[in-house]
Amino acid sequence: MEDYAKYDVLSGFCLYRHLYELSVKYGTQLYNYQARIRMGKGKIELLKKGSRDLENNSKQILSLTKRIDILKALLKDLKEKLENDILKADADVFGKPEISDITDEEMSLVNYILKKLREDQVQMADYALKSAGASIVEAWTSESYKNDKAKLHWHEIGFLHYEMPPDIILQPDVHPGKCWAFPGSTGHTVIKLARKIIPRAVTMEHISEKISPSGSTASAPKDFSVYGLKDEREGEEIFLGQFVYEKKGITVQTFQLQNAVSEYILYIKLKILTNWGHSKYTCLYRFRVHGKPEQGT
Repeated sequence: MEDYAKYDVLSGFCLYRHLYELSVKYGTQLYNYQARIRMGKGKIELLKKGSRDLENNSKQILSLTKRIDILKALLKDLKEKLENDILKADADVFGKPEISDITDEEMSLVNYILKKLREDQVQMADYALKSAGASIVEAWTSESYKNDKAKLHWHEIGFLHYEMPPDIILQPDVHPGKCWAFPGSTGHTVIKLARKIIPRAVTMEHISEKISPSGSTASAPKDFSVYGLKDEREGEEIFLGQFVYEKKGITVQTFQLQNAVSEYILYIKLKILTNWGHSKYTCLYRFRVHGKPEQGT
């Protein structure tokens, strides 16, 4: 009986030891498997992050490549124009200049790019355009800023101030310094439109800091309001909206009028309420008015 008891104890001990070894073995395998899973998740996250970074970098590279292609096309176009000018002016003296090897396909691409670059961004008729017949009502417009440095000189004696007239804001030629300036941060002007319209939107344009000679656009208008007038001299002002020109935004900003009107208007009043911090003057580069024209005019 004792032998059987000893045998049972020994068998139980062996079984327990075997189970312990199996648990250690499979426990280790399970731990290693879980570790591999955790490592795999980490690697997956790293791969995802790397993929996102690669995608962003690819977009930036693609954007830069497109810009480089545009610049190359513009340079080719400029080179051809210069060569043509030299050919016409100095052919007898210098002979025929060397023409660059521009293919028809490249020239088509250049012409297409130039056409796109020259297209108007707003894509709406401007009824405040001077060349179309619009004008400034001087009597209802703020005085221009008098800059002591902006003088004509004769034998070092300044004798005449000169500044850009208010109607410069009705012209599409927007370049640094080619703006109408008035003293301080508040001013106004009345524009006689090229024809009567039901106004729907206005567009304000200013230069960017990147091309500003001073590196600042603090003289840009900020808060401004727009009114409609049936007559330049009398009648109530019809409030059309108040807006904010964001100097950090795109240079050409269009604003839909907040107060819709159903009657045709010939005069628009623009009031500049604040600028972006310049203490001496505010500069207006271009202002446009859009809407539905009166039929038969």
